[in-house]
Amino acid sequence: MPRLFLLLLLTCLSAAAQQPLKLWYAQPAAKWTDALPIGNGRLGGIVYGRVEQEHIQFNEATLWTGRPRAYARSGAAQYLPQIRQLLAEGKQAEAEALAEQHFMGLKDHEETYDAEKATWLQKIRAVSVAQAVAKPGWKPWTVPSPNGWESAGLEGLDGAVWFKTTFDLPAAWAGKDLTLSLGRIRDADVTYVNGQQVGTDEGISKKRRYRVPAAALRPGRNEVVIQVINYFDKGGLIGVKEKQPVFVAYPEDASPETGVALSSDWQYWVQDANPPLAPSYQASYQPFGDVWLDFAPDGPVSGYRRELDISQAVAQTSYTQDGVQFTREYFASAPGQAIMGHLKADKLGKLTFTARLTSLHDKRKTYRVDDHTLALAVQVRDGVLRGVSYLRIFSDGNINVTDDQIRITNASDAKLYLTAATNFKSYQDVSGQPEQLAKQALDRLAKPLHEDLKAAHVRNYQQLFNPFAIDLGHTASEQLPTDARILKFTPAADPALLALYLQFGRYLLISSSRAGGPPANLQGLWNESLTPSWGSKYTTNINLQMNYWPAEVLNLSACTAPLFSFIDQLARTGQATAKTNYNAPGWVLHHNTDIWAGTAPINAANHGIWVTGAAWLCQPIWEHYQFTQDRGFLRQQYPVLKEAARFYASFLVKDPRTGWLISTPSNSPEHGGLVAGPTMDHQIIRELFKTTSAAAKVLGVDASLQQELTAKAGQLAPNQIGQHGQLQEWLEDKDDPADTHRHVSHLWGVFPGSEISPAAPKLLQAARTSLTQRGDGGTGWSLAWKVNLWARFRDGNHALRILQNLLSPAENGTGSEQGGVYKNLFDAHPPFQIDGNFGGAAGMAEMLLQSQTGALDLLPAMPTAWARGSVRGLRARGGFVVDMKWDGGKLQAVDIKSEAGQKCVVKYGGKEVRFATKAGKSYRLTGNLTP
Repeated sequence: MPRLFLLLLLTCLSAAAQQPLKLWYAQPAAKWTDALPIGNGRLGGIVYGRVEQEHIQFNEATLWTGRPRAYARSGAAQYLPQIRQLLAEGKQAEAEALAEQHFMGLKDHEETYDAEKATWLQKIRAVSVAQAVAKPGWKPWTVPSPNGWESAGLEGLDGAVWFKTTFDLPAAWAGKDLTLSLGRIRDADVTYVNGQQVGTDEGISKKRRYRVPAAALRPGRNEVVIQVINYFDKGGLIGVKEKQPVFVAYPEDASPETGVALSSDWQYWVQDANPPLAPSYQASYQPFGDVWLDFAPDGPVSGYRRELDISQAVAQTSYTQDGVQFTREYFASAPGQAIMGHLKADKLGKLTFTARLTSLHDKRKTYRVDDHTLALAVQVRDGVLRGVSYLRIFSDGNINVTDDQIRITNASDAKLYLTAATNFKSYQDVSGQPEQLAKQALDRLAKPLHEDLKAAHVRNYQQLFNPFAIDLGHTASEQLPTDARILKFTPAADPALLALYLQFGRYLLISSSRAGGPPANLQGLWNESLTPSWGSKYTTNINLQMNYWPAEVLNLSACTAPLFSFIDQLARTGQATAKTNYNAPGWVLHHNTDIWAGTAPINAANHGIWVTGAAWLCQPIWEHYQFTQDRGFLRQQYPVLKEAARFYASFLVKDPRTGWLISTPSNSPEHGGLVAGPTMDHQIIRELFKTTSAAAKVLGVDASLQQELTAKAGQLAPNQIGQHGQLQEWLEDKDDPADTHRHVSHLWGVFPGSEISPAAPKLLQAARTSLTQRGDGGTGWSLAWKVNLWARFRDGNHALRILQNLLSPAENGTGSEQGGVYKNLFDAHPPFQIDGNFGGAAGMAEMLLQSQTGALDLLPAMPTAWARGSVRGLRARGGFVVDMKWDGGKLQAVDIKSEAGQKCVVKYGGKEVRFATKAGKSYRLTGNLTP
């Protein structure tokens, strides 16, 4: 082995040994975003590490609301010409109104809802305010609950809930009309003062300020009663985000600051928790259940530590109590298809606890299975899916199982095995047998020793994790707990935290995306809420795609299998939407989808009619081929590319003013409303046409289609530079240089696309101007996108500045949140959204290696703070694997393994070398690119 390569290898291995890849903390988790995630691609757990009551919240990837159904609205296509004409005439509002009425997808339950809602409202309104107040069972409540009553103890509750409190009327206000300020309410309310109705409204955007006539008021204490009607999702008294006081009463001619506050002693009474199922465009990912381990209080604790070892995918908690050392270890095994735990005490008979299973689902039950096993069965409220989970415990102590719990006494060792399954088989088939599946998985674990099960888990996980390693340097900050490191983080003070963050991103992808399961959703695999933000589903105008940005370059190609399986499903369901909405061949996908593979436009016309989801999801297919050179894969997936290209070739129309082909109707994601000809669409479609044509050429098929797509790519509206020197976001030059919108959609051609590159310097500069105007702030995923963009601009210091923002504390100590990371390194949108973790990891890889222009561009965006380091296992297009070492900010050595025998072009420091390669052979170059 040559000395240079041996030195490089030893350096990488030494770095891996120095740098413990652990998240660790000196206290238990106080909340979900403090706790530590484990997962095997299908089963996920969040481990709190509490002493007296351990909590493991768990998910099964196929437990969603909804059902197999049609998503596209019949007859939509007949309105397409009219919508296009209105947009061409500049009548955006009219186009959106027409599209809202006739072009959006079908909602589940929409056919029966209005009649059922009317009947239900009549029933609940039959209860008078006096009758409600007289009801027994009123309970204390805290107001406001900004994230809905779900986050304050009423998880999953929809329906009619009454709230009451009081205020004292100052004697000086006698005879005056008052204003009662209640802020925002989800969703509808009827508000009473002393039994008299003073106001009613509906909609969370409306601030409730009701006039209270003097005649309704009493001297001294006055009672406020509010009936809140919440049809679906979150509900309650949520207040407002403004400086003026809310939950106050004040004279009509005065300001809120002069008001008297409503008493903080609120109470509530649930009148009806079963409203009719509200219409919904798409389904929501659901939590499954919770494992609780209750330990008797036994004195003070010392030496507490909880950690997540991402080199082994094992979480552990340890502490000493009453002279006994306790350890708890958990992992989610892919080979075993179970979450496994091992509890130990270092003294005989000192381990005693009770294990329980609970769930937030109303339809749930637990029952005894056998002498070691407790079961939990759940049924989602709005949908056809149900699930079963088994918890089996083996111990050297006494075990007693009832229908409610497993009791372990006088033990020193206990092993826990949790399995779960649902009746979901595919987006068309819900005939699965969860009881049988969960039991089969459990029975397979009966014979092997726990140590062998753990070894199999670690071995399986490390096959994916170990091929990559990175070292960015080391400081004393590495000795701090992870939450303290986040608070103190700067790239210079703690470069190893960035390396840990990158590897944590890889850990999350391995844990949430394994062959045979669904792809990682908006929260990966982990969700604690029945009403998660954005349904925790698949947002396809960037978020699903961003989840897989690190997969190829960071040596996790195997984790893309669920994505490609899902794309195959969408390509089938998207055919119906293409025909129904556009009378076009091929397939289309709009800005969101769910486990049932819905492809129709949803939510609202001003952002839901975005047509290029299918085209963008074709990009990772081509990227996978570029990185792996796997022709068999390309041949298998080529029909997906071809049918998407056929749709857009049919969909595009000629702009009468310019003669260019344009995409209409569509939007620049979530920005600017429904328009004709957004820049992002044209960039994505142009790349789809080029890559589909290239794929056809590789496979030797469809020569005429190649010609058609090449011609149409040339006719698409080009990228344009606007009046402010910016890359135009729309067909018209109307960008606002003061706009800091979170989406930077028109920069898609820089990243993840590649058409705007140093080969087009004017466009590249215009794109850079646009990104500068948008600023360095943003939500978590937006920051992650900007890291990748600044890397493509070859500005490593700016990319690192954005990374520092991405790793800033999401919680600022005042109760509000911002983009950044939570204590467990989960990305904050806010709230938690996993794409920022994945996008940030990919951005760091882009800083070290780029290959989108046909060459291996080494250290293209190296920041000055990363003066010394090494990386092993980066992957590049062309089928290359790259190891590098640098010092003083300069490349010292590079080892390039060719897996496909392609010609290799390497660039660094203004130099370029080209050489032929053979499959399986490695090529070693110095920092000067000499052999």
